[in-house]
Parts: sequence; structure tokens; C-alpha cells
Amino acid sequence: MICCQFIFKPGTYDDEFHRLDAEIDDYARALPGFDRVEKWLSPEGDVVNAMYYFADRSSVAQLGRFPQHRQAKGQVARWYDGYRIVVSDVSATYGDGRLPAPPSAHTTPDSATTSDPPAGQPTDRATHQEQS
Repeated sequence: MICCQFIFKPGTYDDEFHRLDAEIDDYARALPGFDRVEKWLSPEGDVVNAMYYFADRSSVAQLGRFPQHRQAKGQVARWYDGYRIVVSDVSATYGDGRLPAPPSAHTTPDSATTSDPPAGQPTDRATHQEQS
């Protein structure tokens, strides 16, 4: 599983932004390796983390080559007050089962489940999370 995080501080959006954003989102969701999107806000509510999950790198590469995506990348300074991209290989997710998660987030390469983290690993630990 590949997680592509687009962490950004929104700026001023216009019609072109909304058009490109919708086209890119539709394209990403139509890729064969697309799994899901999760979005989070910072505690202050001014920074967004949009996480796109894909089953394979081929789908991530296809999204990177999508013409509207390339067009939008060339204009990020116009619409955002800052951004950062984090691409991670997700090798496992864990939890106690009380927090709903998408079906694909419940398995690991060694078939562990959300209630079955490796010895010594804390629950609710996602290996793709950044450490501060």
C-alpha cells in the first residue's frame, strides 16, 4: 500500500482550481490501484492533510503523469499558502477495533489484524505516520 499525503495550507481558490481539483480527484479515484482518500485538519484548522492510498506504484505514477495534475502542480503557489508531499509505503496498521477503518487497512503483509499487533508494538500505530 502506498500513501501519498498532500499536506497544504489553503490559499485563494478560483474556478480553475476547482475544475482541476475535481478532474484530478475523479481521475485518481478511477485508477485501478486506488484504495481510498482520508482528509484531516490540523488542530488549528488551517492545514489540511489529504492522504490518497493506492495499491501499487503504477497507479501513483499514472496520477503523476495525468495532464491536469501536471498543470495544477505548475500553479501551486497561486492556490496554496504552502504545501508538502509525503509518499510512504504502508506496511501495517494497528488498532483496538473500536475505531472504524476501511477493510484494506485491517491487514498487513503477514496477515496480522487490527487486534493482532506485533509484540512490543503499541496499538493505533500506523507505520506511515510522521514522527515529530
